[in-house]
Amino acid sequence: MIGKKPRITATDLILLAGVGVAVVWLLYQATVQAQYRWNWQAIPQYLLRLDAQSGRWVPGLILQGVLVTLRLSVWTTMLALIIGTVMGLFRTSCSRYRRMLGTGYVELIRNIPVLVWIFIFYYFIGDRLLPAIGISRATFMDNGPLSGILGLLMAEPSRVPIFISGAVALAVYEGAYITEIIRAGIQSIDKGQWEASSGLGFTRIQQLRYVIFPQALRRIMPPLAGQFISTIKDSAIVSVISIQELTFQGMELMAATFLTFEVWITILAIYFVICLVCSLLVERFELHLKKEVLT
Repeated sequence: MIGKKPRITATDLILLAGVGVAVVWLLYQATVQAQYRWNWQAIPQYLLRLDAQSGRWVPGLILQGVLVTLRLSVWTTMLALIIGTVMGLFRTSCSRYRRMLGTGYVELIRNIPVLVWIFIFYYFIGDRLLPAIGISRATFMDNGPLSGILGLLMAEPSRVPIFISGAVALAVYEGAYITEIIRAGIQSIDKGQWEASSGLGFTRIQQLRYVIFPQALRRIMPPLAGQFISTIKDSAIVSVISIQELTFQGMELMAATFLTFEVWITILAIYFVICLVCSLLVERFELHLKKEVLT
């Protein structure tokens, strides 16, 4: 019945008990059977630590990885939006050549494992492209203002080329999925909108700009926001090319301290909190869009 409050059933209690038993069993296996000694006291120093020289609190290795992950996710999303929007327009174009180009891009990228694509781009494209356009030389100007700007927006100057390579590779991969979101949003608009705007003498660009895209934008914003959350999780894959994001820092800490469970549980919790906060923001944004449509 509508308006009826949900209640806890016996099935819910059984499922909850089963989950609790599974968690207890896993903890037992990790501690007693494996004779693992927990050392949570060592973890806080890798989040924040007191710098002996300046006397100020500075980010530890894990928090540094979080900052790199967020920067990487933001840059990747912005680049992927540009790529996805252009290819999405190609996918819905009247030109057969543009449709073939957009379709070929989507089918190529979506059918390549992301790990293989990261390696291909890093070793065969980024390794040749970035030096050719002078990125490597520009980023080694450590004494100029460029150094501080790059350190704030990306990474320390010596690691900017590899950061850019990882961000572009991931953006090309995520852009294939954004392309399909854009395409679906445009094609979801009723054909009558195209016919009416054409009857008013609008060119196709004017149709997209003033009539079609504003309507499609409300439909594609929620899945685009969800794709940003996926980008945060997918950013862990670039750890394989030594970008010092959260997962990479976790592997380094685990190798140096042997705090396997503590490190990975902490990293899991950080990813969960970041993605949960983004999910809640997306949910509020969707509710806001629904209210605007109703009003």
